[in-house]
Amino acid sequence: MNDQHPAPQEPVIVVGAGPAGCTAALLLADFGIPVTLLERRTRPHPLPRAVHLDNEVVRILDRIGVSEGFLARSRPCSGLRLLDADHRVMAEFRREHQCSEHGFPQANMFHQPDLEELLLARVEKHPLIHFRRGAEVTGLDDDDAPGPLTAAPVRVHARISGQPQTFTGRVVLGCDGANSTIRDLTGITMEDLGFTENWLVVDIQAENGLDTWDGVEQICDPARAATFMHVTGDRYRWEFRLLDGEDEAGLITPAALGALLRPWTGRGDLAGLQIIRSASYTFRARLASRFQTGRVFLLGDAAHLTPPFIGQGLAAGLRDADNLAWKLAHVLTGRAGPGLLASYETERRPHARALVEKAVRVGWAMTGGQDRAAAIRRIALAAAVRSDRICEAMGSTATPRLKAGALQPAPRRLLPSGIPAALRPGSLISNPLVSAADGVPARLDTILAGRTAVLTARRPEADLAEFCLRHGLVLVRISGTPGARTPARADADADAGWIDVRLLGDDPPAGLRALTADPALTVIVRPDRVIAAVG
Repeated sequence: MNDQHPAPQEPVIVVGAGPAGCTAALLLADFGIPVTLLERRTRPHPLPRAVHLDNEVVRILDRIGVSEGFLARSRPCSGLRLLDADHRVMAEFRREHQCSEHGFPQANMFHQPDLEELLLARVEKHPLIHFRRGAEVTGLDDDDAPGPLTAAPVRVHARISGQPQTFTGRVVLGCDGANSTIRDLTGITMEDLGFTENWLVVDIQAENGLDTWDGVEQICDPARAATFMHVTGDRYRWEFRLLDGEDEAGLITPAALGALLRPWTGRGDLAGLQIIRSASYTFRARLASRFQTGRVFLLGDAAHLTPPFIGQGLAAGLRDADNLAWKLAHVLTGRAGPGLLASYETERRPHARALVEKAVRVGWAMTGGQDRAAAIRRIALAAAVRSDRICEAMGSTATPRLKAGALQPAPRRLLPSGIPAALRPGSLISNPLVSAADGVPARLDTILAGRTAVLTARRPEADLAEFCLRHGLVLVRISGTPGARTPARADADADAGWIDVRLLGDDPPAGLRALTADPALTVIVRPDRVIAAVG
């Protein structure tokens, strides 16, 4: 922050140091906001849970400085296959290994303890984050205040090593998981979206690896729906739907589990396999009735629970953090009024609902169950996967475009707006390689550095440059001409007033191609890389 917008003295209190909580804490701290991070566990959780992040979400990891380590410990995934009961391929949704328009591979498999180690290492080194382990929250005093600018602080009561302690702050973020204490203390309820299934999840290390496809396989068998994925290295995961009356104990005996794994291992025993974890889970679809009450916000599993069929559970929590952190930073430093915070729920709740409902639809189509509709669903699925359009919709993990919130209002007209689809407000701006003053290739996100930005292809007018300077916006002029010479004054010094960058590569993303083709266009991009306005 700067002298015009000084950082607040009282911290934001983040409860829960999982990926969503750590990401929120790091984003806020990088904006200059002090954070108190409370975690009830005394040491990191050692077992694997989430295993997939898409390219959009890896951009968030890049913002908080852990993408390099994440890419070193993860691997790109080739996509998803739907298999029938005999393991014949019914449909395949390919994912490319090379960098996408967002700057990273489309699908990335990882071991969650590896990601948490990277996040916690940065948390523990950040001078603005006060991290307390073993803090079990017992109470919350907020008085249902209307916003974070009120004088009285919010108080979180906890027990640490058996001793009571109270933490005060301006805002509380509940990132404490599916059984959220913060959610319970605020009285927020969860809406059931109509999906509950019991599954056995088994994580295994294979001594010599397995000769399997490197993507995710979904077995569309009403008799025993299953999911298989190669995670990283010698780590593999299987998920099997439990039938009525079954439990974990009956399926993890060497004989029973060996039979379940035979299609992938080629044998009926567990030789060379080490079971890292086996657990029965209830996959649920639920959504918090509110994402905010007073000065308390819910993020991650505290706000929404999704079946795992499109791999967006952990991703949704990181999207929550990315959406909320910049808004809190702007409000707490006086750059925006408290009304901006209402857009967190306006934007994230419909977004989360759309992805949870998509996961439910895909789950029912894939798993079917053994009810009377299973045969009908299977016939419908077999027909659907012959349609390229339906396959693309089923396989896509791209999040829906935001329709309301901190965005330019949609024009009230039936005629086309003239704005390319890839530049419509509510969409993510792409993240191509560009070159700036020093000519070294960098991603656009690196140039923007988490700031609100104005993008244009023309030489900016003096009043536009002055406006951006006055409001702390970064002004970027983008050139798309192949072979164009980067202007000498490419840095945003006091004379230039903007950053000159040039798109690299032969096939830049459609949105930025459209921008460079029409110098009349100006695009405002929020710190979370969502397009806020186009004119």
